[in-house]
Amino acid sequence: MTESVDRQTAATRLRAADDILILSHKNPDGDTIGSATGLCLALQALGKTAAVLCSDPIPKMYNYLDITWYDGSFEPAFVVAVDVASIQLFGENNNVQDYVRRANLCIDHHGSNAGYAYATLVEPQAAAVCEILTELIPDNLGVPLTPQIAACLYTGLATDTGCFRFTSTTAQTHRMAARLIEAGADIGRLNEILFECRSRSRIEAEREALESLEYYCGGRCAMICLTRDQILQTGVANAELEDLTSLPRSIEGVDVGLTLRQQPDGSFKISVRTSRSYDACAIARRLGGGGHARAAGCEISGNLDNAKRAILQEVEKELARQDAEAEPRH
Repeated sequence: MTESVDRQTAATRLRAADDILILSHKNPDGDTIGSATGLCLALQALGKTAAVLCSDPIPKMYNYLDITWYDGSFEPAFVVAVDVASIQLFGENNNVQDYVRRANLCIDHHGSNAGYAYATLVEPQAAAVCEILTELIPDNLGVPLTPQIAACLYTGLATDTGCFRFTSTTAQTHRMAARLIEAGADIGRLNEILFECRSRSRIEAEREALESLEYYCGGRCAMICLTRDQILQTGVANAELEDLTSLPRSIEGVDVGLTLRQQPDGSFKISVRTSRSYDACAIARRLGGGGHARAAGCEISGNLDNAKRAILQEVEKELARQDAEAEPRH
């Protein structure tokens, strides 16, 4: 059973450690890569040997991050996972699973965290792990926020909030963004890279996804899907597909938006986005996934029809449950 720790305890253990390996999740996004790299730079500033390991290559859009990749030149004595809620999210490549079983600490913002590490720092109210680290690194770890570290943390903070549009964004999120700007994060350049530039392959993938658009539950649920063949044909990177997940939910009258993406093993990664009244995490959790109240996800094996059937059953249950609670009582 994991030990729940606070920020100061987590920082104390990091300061006492050396030869530190930082793990991120598969299909890496801005928060897992930004937090891993920012923490790695902070630990190196303390004179520690630290490196990052991910089962998948990072998208080219994050090439500006100064990542020290683990090359096997030291034997990890302390393993930290960032932004990884469960073991299934690590992936299988690069012997990642060998280190997962030795995870000393997990820093996460998912309330559904499975507690696989020896110690866990989870703050579900945080919009991103990078939001947590923006305070933890200078205030608890004692490392000043350099422009380099600030760029890493802003990457995760901005991408996990959809450039501060998602409902997970709070006043604290904006305060942390301001702190990163003050530390030297070049938000003009970063926002252009992260949100204003789309590759031709990404535009083609969106076109394919829109052609698959279907409505369910009387129009209250919208679904788009990309098969593995379509993803390979367009050549789009996984990270470029992340912002597609908000597309179905953005349609007028839709309470639940679903995005299905077929994985290399044939399974379907499903992203769930909901309006304020409905719980995305509850929908995904019943299928072995998790996440946040408005944004969650899961993976389902089998063919597309099976994946659709399974997720739609859970959507119908959530809509019915919330509608029943909303009915006036006499």
